[in-house]
Amino acid sequence: MKTSIATVSISGNLREKLEAIAAAGFDGIEIFEQDFIAHDGSPKEVGAMVRDHGLEIMLFQPFRDFETLPEPFRGKAFDRAERKFEVMQELGTDLVLICSSVHPKALGGIDRAADDLAELGERAAKRDLRIGYEALAWGRHVNDHRDAWEIVRRADHSNVGLIVDSFHTLGRKLDPNSLRSVPGDKIFFVQLADAPAIDMDLLYWSRHFRNMPGEGDLDVTGFMQAVMATGYSGPISLEIFNDMFRGGNTRQLARDGYRSLIDLMDQVARAEPELSLSTPPVPAPQSPDGVAFIEFATRGKEAEALQSLLEQLGFTLTGTHRNKAVSLWQQGETRIVLNKETEGHAASSWNARGTNVCDIGISVQDAADVITRAEKLGDNPFGQPLGPGEASIPAIKGLAGSVLHFMNAETAVQEVWQSEFVASNTEPGNAGLTRIDHIAQTMSYEDMLSWSLFYSTLFEMKKSAMVDVVDPDGIVRSQALETMDGKFRITLNGADTHRTLAGAFLSETFGASVQHIAFATDDIFETLQTLIGNGFKPLPISSNYYADLEARFVIDPELLKRMKSMNVLYDEDESGSFFQCYSEMTGFGVFFEIVQRQIDYAGYGGANAPFRIAAQKRMVRPKGVPAT
Repeated sequence: MKTSIATVSISGNLREKLEAIAAAGFDGIEIFEQDFIAHDGSPKEVGAMVRDHGLEIMLFQPFRDFETLPEPFRGKAFDRAERKFEVMQELGTDLVLICSSVHPKALGGIDRAADDLAELGERAAKRDLRIGYEALAWGRHVNDHRDAWEIVRRADHSNVGLIVDSFHTLGRKLDPNSLRSVPGDKIFFVQLADAPAIDMDLLYWSRHFRNMPGEGDLDVTGFMQAVMATGYSGPISLEIFNDMFRGGNTRQLARDGYRSLIDLMDQVARAEPELSLSTPPVPAPQSPDGVAFIEFATRGKEAEALQSLLEQLGFTLTGTHRNKAVSLWQQGETRIVLNKETEGHAASSWNARGTNVCDIGISVQDAADVITRAEKLGDNPFGQPLGPGEASIPAIKGLAGSVLHFMNAETAVQEVWQSEFVASNTEPGNAGLTRIDHIAQTMSYEDMLSWSLFYSTLFEMKKSAMVDVVDPDGIVRSQALETMDGKFRITLNGADTHRTLAGAFLSETFGASVQHIAFATDDIFETLQTLIGNGFKPLPISSNYYADLEARFVIDPELLKRMKSMNVLYDEDESGSFFQCYSEMTGFGVFFEIVQRQIDYAGYGGANAPFRIAAQKRMVRPKGVPAT
């Protein structure tokens, strides 16, 4: 099955769009009339340019306000169509999208519309062209794909078919299963878009808030299952109107689009295996077993400060790499790697950003299958020259220059930690930190959808609703992704101003992603007592916080007193309770968190985020200096 994307879906001029679309792996495009008109080449030159990029023009769109017009408007509509047919022939495409009319003079009527389409189909046939009719969700008389199909059926012309769009069906809350009765060969083209659930005018919603399948709340998978049940075998294409996308990274948006289509068709194949899909099989998404390691690129005094903080957190140096300036710090099965190399990925990351998390290792059941899935989704593999005795660990390039390694949990200890590292005489630390609870990644707000799509398509993960976190100097959007068993958790924090703590981190580190790492413990007070004895300094929290806490929750006075003495924050939901404590901010913008989940608490202490941020800003701002 061929993949396509409308040129209107991404930013840039036409040439930039074509380069990005081709690089992402698409087979073709829907050429949006505005993109074509704005380009300074002739239709024939545009067609050649598209084909030079290895792409097909699968659809010319849109042709508006055609059917059921009275004279003289009807005659003029046919004249317009003939001119568009000439352009299509020069471009080298045979299919045009005709969307249901919104013209104020349109008369309506199923038979009248069918007659118009039949006549236009006859004219198209003389040029070996086809016309596809689509019901706009806000069409004046036709706004339902069932009516559009009845018009196409009555037109009864081999060159007239139906075009369906997931947004126009799902946005109106129509049942997509009604499509199953349409013959697959009469569906000429399928357009796909997702969207967040927002109660607003359909036209405005469509023109500004569409996004890639998997990025919104519409049941695009169910829609596509219904389409495939018809026997449809034509292209699947993205048509996205989104204000943020119009100013986004052209290549990243194209990659996101391709990724969303491959994942969508994989979901359809798994939901209904009997459907015939021509796309190659993709390994099933796995549920990670947790974080295998976190690697920092670091040097000099920053490395010394980081080592000191790790010691305060109860980590011990358990190994040094046989060939590289790399050290392994461990507490239980939690591993932190410090890389001081002057060559390779870590060195490049340090040169660009200073001390930062340059690599994340993820424990999985089958690393080879994860890599295969990642490559099918459009990710690039990552590798570096291996030294003596070094294992080849499957890896990919993530977003924003990140790297992810995938380690088979059962063999990683022997293949990597024992073979590549010379063990010290020190046992792993035992201060009570049991594992990595979650990793918090920061990015610009416009990149949040890309990061969310990246994780949710690569792994089997559920997404929480996006929430606003109040920073004293702005708003940060936050979304959590986690596996069903909670073994692997990521929080995404999108900043749209450098004034917020998250935005400042991005600007000062030139786009580093991991801003903080949360460690889990079974007893936060016992653990903190040990850590404080090691010299650990918790982030100081305002006394006003604890006074408010006492008013909001029923907390034992002695427990509250203990929390206040150790700067522990608290939250609870219907499933359990949550304790959390933060380190002070490091000089390179990263900080650590210690958490204790009780019973089945599922959140991240989001209600405490404004107070944590305010405390952090007090620490980094000199006394007496007001916020700007």
